[in-house]
Amino acid sequence: MNTFTDIGISGDVLKGLSALGFEEPTPVQEQVIPLMLERQVDLVSLAQTGTGKTAAFGLPLIQLTNAQSRQTQGLILCPTRELCVQVSKDLEAFSRYVDGLKILAVYGGASIEPQIKALRKGVQIIVATPGRLNDLIRRNTVDISGVRYVVFDEADEMLQMGFQDELNAILAKTPAEKNTWLFSATMSREVTAIASKYMTDPVELTIGKRNAGAENVSHEYYMVHARDRYLALKRIVDNCPNNYSIIFCRTRAETNDVASKLIQDGYNADALHGDLSQVQRDQVMKKFRSKTLQILVATDVAARGLDVNDLTHVINYNLPDDNSGYTHRSGRTGRAGRAGTSIAIIHMKEHFKIREIERKLNKKFKQCRIPSGVEICKNQLVSMVDAIAKVKVDHEQIDPLYAEISEKLGSFDREELIKRIVSMEFNRFLEYYKNAPDLNVSNTRDTAAKRPGKRDRPQRGESAGGGFSSNHKFTRFFLNVGKRDGVLPQGLIGKINGVPGVGRIKVGKIEINRNSALLEADSRYAPQILDAFQHFKINGKSVSIEVAKENQGSTSRPPKPAATRHRKGRKPKTA
Repeated sequence: MNTFTDIGISGDVLKGLSALGFEEPTPVQEQVIPLMLERQVDLVSLAQTGTGKTAAFGLPLIQLTNAQSRQTQGLILCPTRELCVQVSKDLEAFSRYVDGLKILAVYGGASIEPQIKALRKGVQIIVATPGRLNDLIRRNTVDISGVRYVVFDEADEMLQMGFQDELNAILAKTPAEKNTWLFSATMSREVTAIASKYMTDPVELTIGKRNAGAENVSHEYYMVHARDRYLALKRIVDNCPNNYSIIFCRTRAETNDVASKLIQDGYNADALHGDLSQVQRDQVMKKFRSKTLQILVATDVAARGLDVNDLTHVINYNLPDDNSGYTHRSGRTGRAGRAGTSIAIIHMKEHFKIREIERKLNKKFKQCRIPSGVEICKNQLVSMVDAIAKVKVDHEQIDPLYAEISEKLGSFDREELIKRIVSMEFNRFLEYYKNAPDLNVSNTRDTAAKRPGKRDRPQRGESAGGGFSSNHKFTRFFLNVGKRDGVLPQGLIGKINGVPGVGRIKVGKIEINRNSALLEADSRYAPQILDAFQHFKINGKSVSIEVAKENQGSTSRPPKPAATRHRKGRKPKTA
């Protein structure tokens, strides 16, 4: 196995890699780096996301840059702000010990003045989104006339996002004599076009098979009736208790709808789409990267540039319109040598799309059955028992309380105590999936028409939104905080579902007024909900909560999913 020294990395760049713990190059780095360092060539490199492409172009770019000159010598173009920031941070880490080297990320959604100020001081490498860089060019505040290396990162996505005019304007300001390096996951028509237009006799390096999916990703699909898509999604998520996943939807409206239903049903989820402000987007991304958010529901455009290495699942709530989009989606999992699973939820008319993607990726999909309620309960139980077995006991805190705990629980024998502990956490799943119908359909119309249990309405235990049936008992609560205090539905739901030892609590209607709020929640947990809001503050204001009186707000039911009502038609906010 080669080392970074073997492929030409030396000096302070090598020192920076060693400090980061990098020891062996990935296959894409082994092929790309020596070529870039030894020859002045244009290059097209095709490799999946998560294979080390940033280091593949970043390390030679840093090593070839003259840090003693203030002139901009390297330009990296990225499709999104998130990718731009991530690439810039990576290059700064690689060049930690290179004296005098300045790297700057320029992107929209942030103040332009600090970026202009930094450019005036001198920057050798610029990492930019096309829109913001083009704006800086029009203002005559950036000089790229001395650029020696231009990198297109995620080139196919950049063109699919409509940046052709910006790219033309930017490259017109660069010298004719330069090297252009293009990195992409797929060799789409757009990438072929950019290679022929902006590059001279480029060398093509394909790591793995052209347009193939990541090797560490398994591909599965579940076939259901279109009306059962959300219920199937919930079962897939529930069947993998420790999943850390992105759910892809085709439109912003659908992204909002699915995220709202998941939040309403108590899942640790949020939405990411183009209607979010940059501040809201950053908040969601921060929560997801730190794993305080388990499930991210996103559109393709919004998820571009999201760099997370340990996703367990990518779930296609809808298949993308373009088959190459599936390659990008599935490449978000199975990164950095880890295994991942890409799941597609389809209906019968979409079966041909799976076959098309199989041919394109040269991968075989496994058709799986939507798990039954019994299967899900078993998996959840095993996961819960494993979690209990791994709990570390803080004896210093627990021992002084042990006598009182022992007195209260001493009357139960071992078997009864275990059953009670399990039931406390597990009754919700047992109740929800009791008599749960089979959601699976065959891929033949005749079999589907004869399928037992075919239904037009949700059955016992499942509502149209995927929660408990609408006759479930709710208690209404009145809170002394409202819109002026920054109260949001998802924040209240998150607080309720943070009640220890209960799990997800069903939430009904939420009304947020200017100075107050009303919410409905499962009556069985009213004492725990009241207790959860004690000593709680929202934006510095102490919250008081009480069971609502008859004249405090509306009592109309059945409840509509609160997150859907409050988020639809406007920009969602994060709590």
